Amino acid sequence: MSTTEKWFNPNETIGWHKSKSQETRLRLAVRGKHGDKLAAARALQALANVTKDSETKRKARADAKILFAQHKKSKK
Repeated sequence: MSTTEKWFNPNETIGWHKSKSQETRLRLAVRGKHGDKLAAARALQALANVTKDSETKRKARADAKILFAQHKKSKK
């Protein structure tokens, strides 16, 4: 992959901010992906993978983990 190709779109906003409460972050992430918990979890995981801010990385990973678990539970 060349440096000009990007697989993560940083201009896409879903309303997630590290300064908000976890409940609010999760609600905004799912709403930003039109109710798709799996897509929201993947977006947060991608954010955690590309950010250099440790607080953002920690919170995005935690939120993604919760959304992946909720998605998995809803599949049963």
